[in-house]
Amino acid sequence: MSAVDTQYDTYQNPFNSRYCSKEMKYVFSPRNRFSTWRQLWINLAESERELGLEGITEDALKQMKDHVQIQDAEFETAAVEEKRRRHDVMAHVHTYGLAAPAAAGIIHWGATSCYVTDNADQIFLRDALNLLLPELAAVIQRLSKFAKEFRSLPCLGYTHGQAAQLVTVGKRATIWIEDLLDDLHNLEHVRDRLLGKFRGTKGTTGTQASFLAIFNGDHEKVKKLDELVTQKAGFTAAARSTTQTYSRKIDVDVMHALSSFGCTAQRIGGDIRHLAMLKEDEEPFEADQIGSSAMAYKRNPMRSERLCSLGRYLANIGANAEQTYATQWLERSLDDSAIRRLVLPEGFLAADACLILLNNISSGIVINKAILKQRIDAELPFMATENFIMALVSKGGSRQDAHEHIRVLSHQAGAVVKQEGRPNDLIERIRNDKFFEPIHGELETLMDPATFIGRSPEIVDDVIEFDVKPALEKYKDALAKIGDADLKV
Repeated sequence: MSAVDTQYDTYQNPFNSRYCSKEMKYVFSPRNRFSTWRQLWINLAESERELGLEGITEDALKQMKDHVQIQDAEFETAAVEEKRRRHDVMAHVHTYGLAAPAAAGIIHWGATSCYVTDNADQIFLRDALNLLLPELAAVIQRLSKFAKEFRSLPCLGYTHGQAAQLVTVGKRATIWIEDLLDDLHNLEHVRDRLLGKFRGTKGTTGTQASFLAIFNGDHEKVKKLDELVTQKAGFTAAARSTTQTYSRKIDVDVMHALSSFGCTAQRIGGDIRHLAMLKEDEEPFEADQIGSSAMAYKRNPMRSERLCSLGRYLANIGANAEQTYATQWLERSLDDSAIRRLVLPEGFLAADACLILLNNISSGIVINKAILKQRIDAELPFMATENFIMALVSKGGSRQDAHEHIRVLSHQAGAVVKQEGRPNDLIERIRNDKFFEPIHGELETLMDPATFIGRSPEIVDDVIEFDVKPALEKYKDALAKIGDADLKV
């Protein structure tokens, strides 16, 4: 242990030190948290004054606004007060009052702690979702460009981990795109629902009793106060009924959307890693990048591996939100507090980290066309046998006889590949078999990989035209601002 306590002597969360954007880190930073509390107190005081409460002066509001951004020295003041009072919100009421003495007596008037803590959390959820959505749209846009470029390039499909009917590189990418579009819609949905479920001014048990008291029983003013505070915070509507907190069901839904995206990230990373293992693709690799400390020749898919790791973490984070919601007691219990301080920020930080990786990877996937052809050439003779059978039958041959000849020759060729390690020689065997003489002149045509990819190119076109373009239209301006400068990881 060093004599002087430095950042190197204290645990550092990797999300902060390695993986995430400064914008997402700021959303959940102490400065943003406590400055948002101050803005909420301003919103409350302004609204109360607008509705006729006396004692809230212009000078008080001005001082509050002049000190809405918490300063470095004030963190220490608040920490000392919290240690004394064992209450974080009251510590910050005290600290804010020192900065804005004309408002010291009216800060937090009628409110309970959750007025600032919960409303702020909902603001952070909204702002974090608004950061994720354009980045996710950018991934979809980049993969769509990739899919379009390789819409017609044949490659082996794989089912059960074994070679299957051909697809195209672009068609495979549309599977990722469709799943990411689902994630985009899920995140938009929870963001839009959140905007209409603000906690607002609900009081200690959700009855608004304290506000009814300060407005002398005027129900309309209490309702209007809730409406004004909600609008000032940038939300469309407040929840009609809450407990002391907003419903933790909201956290469940948001975390589920993030967890679902984590599954997608892990799936895409896994596909890229499998294809890299087969040498069919490679993720971006920088000129001075080192793949292995011992094996200098290696080009490990480290970004995709990290994507799988972080995606796995994110995919599992939703269970914490579920259990927190399920175990809340009646009008509220504080066992939600500590876990939410971890789960909410880390869910968004993990999603942010995954999107940084996906944007980087999708901007520079390398396709090794020679390897694709080599693997197709090794497997296509077997896949083409159905074409051979149909061609023979069309020339008057027996389907059953053709099937038997193909079966025998295929097993012979398979033994050469598996037991002798030599190339697949099925086509040569067919060329040398008189039974197949009627179609010898058509073998090259019947073996053309382009005839085995079905509607893959057209599927790519349809996905881009009818799924991607409508979904990304609302992000057009944001996407124009997202450049390759943000892609280095």
